[in-house]
Amino acid sequence: MPSIASKQDEIVAEFSLLDGDFEMTINYLMELGEQMPEMQESLKTDDHIVKGCQSKVWLVAEQENGVVKFTADSNTAITKGLASLLVKVYSGETASNIAKEEITFPDKIGMGRFIGTQRSNGFASMIKQMKLYAVAFNIQQEAKNN
Repeated sequence: MPSIASKQDEIVAEFSLLDGDFEMTINYLMELGEQMPEMQESLKTDDHIVKGCQSKVWLVAEQENGVVKFTADSNTAITKGLASLLVKVYSGETASNIAKEEITFPDKIGMGRFIGTQRSNGFASMIKQMKLYAVAFNIQQEAKNN
C-alpha cells in the first residue's frame, strides 16, 4: 500500500503535468471532485460539517480493520475537488499515520496560486478535522487495549 508521502508525490506529479495553467488546474480539481463517490444524503448533517470552510463541506470518518476511511462532499465543485485530494491521501491509512504525517503537496503544486485565502483556510480546516478524527480513533484504540 502506498504511503502518505508517496500519495502526495503522486498528486504533485499529476499537477506538474498541468504546468501551472490556472484554467486547466481548476478544471482538473473540479473533475477530481466529480470522480469522488457520492456521499449518502443521510450523512450530510450539521454533525459532519467541517467548521471553518466558506463552502459547505461534509466529512465522515470510519475505522475498519485498523485503517481509516474518509468520505467527503461539498456544495461547490472546486472545494469537493480539494476534499478529494485529502481523501486520497489519508483514506486507507492508520489513525496514527494520519495524526503524525503532514500534508505537504499544496506548497509543492503551488496551490495558493489557484485557490484564494478563504479556500486555503477551509482546506486547512479539512486537514485539522481529519487529524482530529485520527486522534479520536487512536484514543479509542488505546482504551480498548487497556
